[in-house]
Amino acid sequence: MAAPHLQQPSFLLATLKADCVNKPFAQRCHDLETVIEELPAKELHGIFPWLVESIFGSLDGIIVGWNLRCLQGRTNPNEYSVALDFLDPSGPMMKLVYKLQAEEYRYDFPVSYLPGPVKASIQEQVLPECSLYHNKVQFPSSGGLGLNLALNPFEYYMFYFAISLITQKNSPVTHHVSPSNSAYFILVDTYLKCFLPTEGSVLPPPSSNPGGAIPSPTPRSPAVPFSSYGMHHTSLLKRHIAHQPSVNADPASQEIWRSETLLQIFVEMWLHHYSLEMYQKMQSPHVKESFKPTEEHVLVVRLLVKHLHAFSNSLKPEPLSPSAHSHTASPLEEFKRVVIPRFVQEKLYIFLQHCFGHWPLDASFRAVLEMWLSYLQPWRYAPEKPPQSTEPLPRSVSDKWAAFIQENLLMYTKLFVGFLNRALRTDLVSPKNALMVFRVAKVFAQPNLAEMILKGEQLFLEPELVIPHRQHRFFMSPTLGGSFLSSRSPAVTDASFKVKSHVYSLEGQDFQYKQMFGAEVRNLVLKLAQLICQAQQTAKSISDHSAETMASQSLFSWFRFTPSEVNGSYTGNDLDEMGQDSIKKTDEYLEKALEYLCQIFKLSEAQLTQMMMKCGTAQDENGKKQLPDCIASENGLILTPLGRYQIINGLRRFELQYQGDTELQPIRSYENAALVRLLFRLSSLLNQRDGNHMNTSFLFLACKNKCFKDEPGIP
Repeated sequence: MAAPHLQQPSFLLATLKADCVNKPFAQRCHDLETVIEELPAKELHGIFPWLVESIFGSLDGIIVGWNLRCLQGRTNPNEYSVALDFLDPSGPMMKLVYKLQAEEYRYDFPVSYLPGPVKASIQEQVLPECSLYHNKVQFPSSGGLGLNLALNPFEYYMFYFAISLITQKNSPVTHHVSPSNSAYFILVDTYLKCFLPTEGSVLPPPSSNPGGAIPSPTPRSPAVPFSSYGMHHTSLLKRHIAHQPSVNADPASQEIWRSETLLQIFVEMWLHHYSLEMYQKMQSPHVKESFKPTEEHVLVVRLLVKHLHAFSNSLKPEPLSPSAHSHTASPLEEFKRVVIPRFVQEKLYIFLQHCFGHWPLDASFRAVLEMWLSYLQPWRYAPEKPPQSTEPLPRSVSDKWAAFIQENLLMYTKLFVGFLNRALRTDLVSPKNALMVFRVAKVFAQPNLAEMILKGEQLFLEPELVIPHRQHRFFMSPTLGGSFLSSRSPAVTDASFKVKSHVYSLEGQDFQYKQMFGAEVRNLVLKLAQLICQAQQTAKSISDHSAETMASQSLFSWFRFTPSEVNGSYTGNDLDEMGQDSIKKTDEYLEKALEYLCQIFKLSEAQLTQMMMKCGTAQDENGKKQLPDCIASENGLILTPLGRYQIINGLRRFELQYQGDTELQPIRSYENAALVRLLFRLSSLLNQRDGNHMNTSFLFLACKNKCFKDEPGIP
């Protein structure tokens, strides 16, 4: 990946490649540490791209590297500890990065492996909005292939580290791997704590020169002319570093570039992906990526979200005097103030929308759900501790979070509607699905939260203000309207304008907002409440069925029947495998979820009673289930979505009757198949051999009997 004139055969590189085959892992890391300590940057420059690729794998996924995502301390404790020590922020690998950073080397990263939106933008010769790509795009020389980014060593290392989560999807796994215990997950957490500290400042990098410092990236002249879309806000990097007269003038300002660069790389690699529907709206002509995030990917993003909340909440209280603030606020403190709205909010919103719309309807959605709920609750990661109370009452959400809720209104309302649409299509009898409904209802039922969301909707629905023209929503940052700028900018006093700016910047001027507390969403909540009641009854019927099966198991075992063969209409559920405890949990989750939904949307007891009566009349007086919900058409009955749900979950079914030849009807599950086939063959043989004679005899006897009955005078 380095410049062509530096890719000559090297004895050092050849030796290191041979060591990868001949030496054990721990010995190789020890030798690398010695090489990094003793050799100058000029010689290390040639092996750096190979070393990064050998650790994190190739961009095309063919070379696995150290396979950090599958490396765990429980299974490989020695390699696990050696790898973490080597890649630690103060370890040998980062020392190599800083040594090369001091010499201002550059390494090429192919644009073709960047996230789809960025790749499409650069291929259209439009400069991406993120300052991470500014002054780095280079067109190939004559005869060269593809576009490249010229990255400094720190950027190059972090690009490979972050993108390995996406590219290394087919890594060989020989045992069950818990993503949260992998070396990769631990390294993400370590880097976040080091470069985005919640206490103190960013630790300075180690330097080979006593008293020296590693210079920050300096602005470089553009390699090619680009047209730029949108109004680009000046990054903190340029504001505090690029124009410093000396690299040693302000250590705090000097090191803020690592924090911003790390965050931008993580966000770009993990969140900046669009679905095909969004590409169609943008009408982009280039080939699109097929973006399918994994559960591990979502867990890493949740770790990022939780840490950013803690990082942002560690902001020191602002001084009362604005003049004092302008002189005392450090770059890191200002970064904390804008980190979520400026760098994360827009891309996370699009990422969550994609997951809500495309994730399979199974229990793996729990990872997406918890990541979403983590973002919605920044107060959980605030430094202040909740007051100790003997009563287990839910903690009320403080009014100081009203601004966050209003400036993230769509995260609460539109995604809640998206979750409702998913919940209406899932099997709520499953304990895992019931738990997800319970979790969402519990979060939104926190005291004062629904009221603040309602207040945000009311602010948005106030009479229209003059909203400045905005460009395409996917290329627009929420900060461009001035909503989230620091206190140095003019303060926005109109709360309604701030909410409108947030909504329109994410969804566009023509967006038709659906109120969370409006009639349409309320009807969806009522449908969900009805399905919860039905699921509770289904769980009870499954429990009763299981009890009856256990009681009759000994009887049917004599005929070698299994309990499930007794009733062919029973389809089963994951409750069968998990037992009565899971049925009890399901009932508890659904009961509490229904209670929370009533609190959030102020559902009356009369509405609940009516729903319970509807569910209670699902069986007639004979104990037989009614027909599934249908609508009549010229072609007969057509199942509604509710009817399909009722059939899938065993709530109702059609009464099927065989109307063909009775001798050819299917063998019942409670019949002995071998005996039925034997008797059918015997009957067929008798009919074939003596059928005509038996038919004639039957007709003769029938006629004689009729004549005998019809003779007059017979009493």
